[in-house]
Amino acid sequence: MTTLLIVGTDTEVGKTVVTSALAAYWQTYHPTKSLGVIKLLQTGIGDVEEYQQLFPNVEVVNPLRYDTPVAPPVAAERENRPIPLDQVWQGLNDLQQRKNFVLAEGLGGLGSPVTWELTVADLAGQWRLPTVLVVPVKLGAIAQTVANVALAGQYKVNLKGIIFSCASPVSEQEMIDFIPTSLIQSLTQTSVLGIIPYLENTQDITKLAHVAANLDLEWLF
Repeated sequence: MTTLLIVGTDTEVGKTVVTSALAAYWQTYHPTKSLGVIKLLQTGIGDVEEYQQLFPNVEVVNPLRYDTPVAPPVAAERENRPIPLDQVWQGLNDLQQRKNFVLAEGLGGLGSPVTWELTVADLAGQWRLPTVLVVPVKLGAIAQTVANVALAGQYKVNLKGIIFSCASPVSEQEMIDFIPTSLIQSLTQTSVLGIIPYLENTQDITKLAHVAANLDLEWLF
């Protein structure tokens, strides 16, 4: 596998932390193999700048960006600009040609609109990108996971597994109650690759690599 797409159930669910953890893992445990990170499409300021600061020696690419921090179709309309997805596809292809491994972060959730006709799920399926679904650890995580895995199946997304992410501190009992792994795997027929715990400092490369090493990465690399 040379490319992995990181998608979520919604915005602010931990995609950037998961992407950063996987990038830190790759740099730490595969230092001789080149890594590229791409934010396929960004609105406003955020993820691209964070990756550039966190990984100064990694090529970070963002083929398409809008200033307005809203859904791309709305941002493009406000800024009177098109949404050239061929530009995004070319940016991804070019990075794949230069790097041994590419981490691609989607925007919003799997069902978030990219154009007036297409969602993130459309791109993941049409571009045949191996994909990981990030789900926040909270009440309702089971329903969110089931719904998004079903959406991935509808759009023929090559879903490699599920990673749960703690955006805030969670107790052991809450973890058991909110994300019962056996039940979720039974309902979705999809592997749970592990959990990214709550991290007070998401800029600690060593810690990020460590938590990623605790994931079931044999499904990914």
